Amino acid sequence: MKNSLFTLIFLFSFCAKSLFAQKENVAIRKGNRLYKEQKLDESQKQYQQALQESPDNPAALYNLGNTQFRKNSFEDAVKSYDALLDHTDNNKIKQQGYYNKGVALAKEQKLEESIAAWKDALKLDPNDEDARENLQKALMEQKNKQQQQQKDDKKQKDKKQDKNKDQQKKDQDKKDQQQQQQPKSRLSKQQVEQLLKALQQKEKDAQDKMNQNKTRSLSQPDKDW
Repeated sequence: MKNSLFTLIFLFSFCAKSLFAQKENVAIRKGNRLYKEQKLDESQKQYQQALQESPDNPAALYNLGNTQFRKNSFEDAVKSYDALLDHTDNNKIKQQGYYNKGVALAKEQKLEESIAAWKDALKLDPNDEDARENLQKALMEQKNKQQQQQKDDKKQKDKKQDKNKDQQKKDQDKKDQQQQQQPKSRLSKQQVEQLLKALQQKEKDAQDKMNQNKTRSLSQPDKDW
């Protein structure tokens, strides 16, 4: 992790008109001392006190963000770094703000946002090897997650298709079973009459054939001896 992540900014090289008020300096110096002593809650109060006097104080914003980070209040730390970035034109401080913001976002599992922050840090300082290394690791993790997501999506799709096939087979088996269990339909009155007529006609044809055979046999001459 980059050393500047927990480095405190004690003073900035501003012109005389931009020097912090004495009261603000006292609060910031006290906060820095408490921060070094690991008294994070007390140091946070000192930085917040300095911000009450000067809400756009870059030193107080940066150090407050670092304190919040150390307390695992990553969301609050990101807000402090954003406020710092909005209230300073010093590229060195902005670069550190972007870097620390990226680390805090990574702690929140906000991978894409941390990547954007480290890219901004490298734009201000292309030689920042820590930012470059973190960016490369984040991009690799992003790629791996995308590949894993594609695999999971395909697996889910195949599982859904298999489930649909199984359901279709179950529905067809149930339909076939229902058809087998259904009683044979009864003939309608018209169908019964048609069937009887067909049987009567068949009997009549058989009787006519018998009569023809009988008549033919009587008409033949007796056999000579």
